[in-house]
Amino acid sequence: MQILIIEDEAEIAQLIQLYLEKEGFACRTCRDGITALQVFQEQQPDLIILDLMIPGLDGLEVCARIRQKPGAKDPYIMMLTAKGEEIDRIIGLSTGADDYMVKPFSPKELVARVRALLRRSMRQGGQSETYQTASFTIDVDQRSAQRHLTPDQPENLDLTTLEFDLLSTFLSYPGRVWNRSQLIDKLWGSDFFGDERVVDTHIARLRKKIEPDPSNPTFVKTVIGVGYKFEDAT
Repeated sequence: MQILIIEDEAEIAQLIQLYLEKEGFACRTCRDGITALQVFQEQQPDLIILDLMIPGLDGLEVCARIRQKPGAKDPYIMMLTAKGEEIDRIIGLSTGADDYMVKPFSPKELVARVRALLRRSMRQGGQSETYQTASFTIDVDQRSAQRHLTPDQPENLDLTTLEFDLLSTFLSYPGRVWNRSQLIDKLWGSDFFGDERVVDTHIARLRKKIEPDPSNPTFVKTVIGVGYKFEDAT
């Protein structure tokens, strides 16, 4: 597994690299946003550890650009920052990060979170399922998703890895009500670290891509006091 570490503080970058390489990961580091995007295109990593405050382009901009043009791989992104306010977590996750850690952090916890993210992609292996409703088709094996605007006009959906997994989960159990804990267990696994409200952020991002009116969702509906459910004709 290839990991790209984008961190301008040399000691922190070296510490992260040391712990990850001890676990068998191949790591490359860079210290600014512009170089990071160049290295990303060259390396196509499986996971990126991205500091929020880096020179050139900041972490939010780097994350957004990677999600806009993911290349051959759509990597997991773990964002690092010295800021701990809730608004910064929400902003970081809304740009496409999959997880979030606040400095100072435990290197062992970081390694555990990296493994948890990468296990998600390994758990997908071997599946060859297709889910279809009146408005959507998902091929789990091919990792492709389409929305059917009309019967003769399918539209390919440009989803991140987590958005695809989230929509696939909803389509596999239409009408089921999921709470945050259940979705976290399904998508991240039981070894998830972090705030359960990350689910709300990714639901909002998915709605922007699949709903005619994200503010009044047709498909992914909120069940007040419980969680979320997917509704569509089958």
